[in-house]
Formats: sequence, structure tokens, C-alpha cells
Amino acid sequence: MSQRQSHQHENIRQCRQPQHDGIHVEQSSAVSILGSCISTGDDCVSIGPGSSDLWIENLFCGPCHGISIGSLGWNLQEAGVQNVTVKTATFRGTQNGLRIKTWARPSNGFVKDVCFQHIVIDNAKYPIIIDQNYCPDHNKCPSQDSGVQISNVRYEDVHGTSATHVAVKFECSKTNPCRGITLDGVNLTLKDKPTTALCPRNGNNVVKPTTCLKEE
Repeated sequence: MSQRQSHQHENIRQCRQPQHDGIHVEQSSAVSILGSCISTGDDCVSIGPGSSDLWIENLFCGPCHGISIGSLGWNLQEAGVQNVTVKTATFRGTQNGLRIKTWARPSNGFVKDVCFQHIVIDNAKYPIIIDQNYCPDHNKCPSQDSGVQISNVRYEDVHGTSATHVAVKFECSKTNPCRGITLDGVNLTLKDKPTTALCPRNGNNVVKPTTCLKEE
């Protein structure tokens, strides 16, 4: 997508295309994705470098890999992602729900000012995840510290069920820890049982509520 586009009421089904995203946004600003129902083999919506002022509302995803900011940071000189809002979205039978993923390379990119609001997640394996050691095939992984700075990310009114006991996982960079990550009204259960949140290496007082700050 290029600058200043509105993508509305789109039903996208690519279940037999395992490596295809439903909608990919990159190097674009002022983009709206409204009223979309997406079923695909990879990310429902993927947000790449250079994306800003992105508004996604009334979205249904599943089955798919969920919504992803990234992957980012493979190129050392890379534009950042900022001002992204995902509002009123449902994820059903997805691998992930809300994901930010960056390669473990010293890139100069960033992710900032992101809001996930009024989200329903139904049986996702990883409902909320930040992965700054992204390496999907686990082959020849960079094994460095991600230089992508993630800051001011808010998860508000996110509820539903997780397919695993770890419903929230923030695996941030050692050298560029996540800043200003806020959880407000997050309620994710596993078959009516409590779930856990793992937030190692995020530094002090950067994730709220602080009960999420527990080591693996």
C-alpha cells in the first residue's frame, strides 16, 4: 500500500497459501484498513518498515498467524514504524494474536506509539508477544542484540483465551529494552485457568503492571 489509502470491507481468503500475508503495509502513511475479514496462511496484517499513521478497525482474523508489526531489523539502516492503532479486532484460531517481531541485529529501526484496543482473542497459541530474537527457521540466526527500540506500546481491553499457559511474552532486546509497555484490562485465560506473563530483560519499571516483570 502507498500513502493515504483506505482499504475497506475486504474479505481475503488464502488458506492454501502458507507464506502469504493477507494485507502488507510498508513505506506508507495515513493508511486505514476497515471492516476486513482475513483468512490466510501467514500474517493477517503485516506492518513493515516505514509505516506510520496506520488505523486498523473492525478486523476479523482467522485462521492465520495474527497481526504482526515486523519482521523488522534485518537491514541495519531501516525506517521505523510509528502511530499504529488496532481497534475492535477479533482473532480466532490464530497462531499469534498481537505480535511485534524484530531480528536480533543492530538495526537503527524503531517501533513507537502503538495501541491495541478492544481486542478479542480466541484460542491463540501466543496471544500477546514481543519477540526481538525473531528467527522463524531457527537456522543461521543472527544471535546478536536487536537494535530496534520498542516504546510506548499500549494493550487495552484485550480479553479471551490462550492455547498455552503463557498468554503474554515480552522478549525484548538486552541492549535496547522495551520502554513504556502498558497492559490495561488484559484478561486472557486457559480453559478458565489463570495464565502467566513472561517479561525478561525489559529493565526496571518499563512494563505495567509490574507483576508482568518476572524472569523465565
